[in-house]
Amino acid sequence: MAFIRYVPADALAPEDRVADPDHIIQVHAVHPAVMRHHWELYKQVMHRAGPLSRREREVLGVRVSALNGCRY
Repeated sequence: MAFIRYVPADALAPEDRVADPDHIIQVHAVHPAVMRHHWELYKQVMHRAGPLSRREREVLGVRVSALNGCRY
């Protein structure tokens, strides 16, 4: 769970919700349209075909999060 206050999914209109169980993207819910765009970007970067494998992308994400002092 994020340490930043966020709008819970059940407080959003159904069309504004994203499948984000860890609330990483959900912190943008104060601006639902921005959150949806961020979610689509995340899915493109992490899940679509590209030069890096999914594992390599996750490793980079974990490393950058660790360098930034993130706890998730």
